[in-house]
Amino acid sequence: MAVAHNDMKRNSRGFTLLLAALISSVVLSLGAAIYQLAVKELELSSLGRDSQYAFFAADTGAECALYWDIRFGYFATSTPAEVVAPDPRCDEQEITATGRSATFPYTMTFEFEPGGFCSVVTINKTQNILNGVISTLIHADGYSATCANYATSDRALQRSVELHY
Repeated sequence: MAVAHNDMKRNSRGFTLLLAALISSVVLSLGAAIYQLAVKELELSSLGRDSQYAFFAADTGAECALYWDIRFGYFATSTPAEVVAPDPRCDEQEITATGRSATFPYTMTFEFEPGGFCSVVTINKTQNILNGVISTLIHADGYSATCANYATSDRALQRSVELHY
């Protein structure tokens, strides 16, 4: 019987090594799957964060344009006298709108960087020929990147806000 017992020991030596290799490969596969899942979750959460930054920039740009138009008439066909004293500023940055015209319809644009993110604001003014009512459309695009690199960045998100009055 001693001979049979030694033969069993010799045959089972490879089984332990095979079982250890199988268990380690299963554990490694589970670890890799969990790692991939964590990486995808991190990407999704950063997209959500960048989306909020882009919306913040768009909302800030629209609110700034609304403030300067309603309070001071900055985007009128001619700049009122009271705008000369306070320089138009958004988020502590001086703005200069381009495209001012003496006749309707016209479009003015400006951009600035609230919190380091780009906001591009377009103001369209039209006048109804029949009743003379002036309509304003403020369209603000916010980006989750700076104004210098949002056009070339493959990770920049854009969110837009429009105001009609």
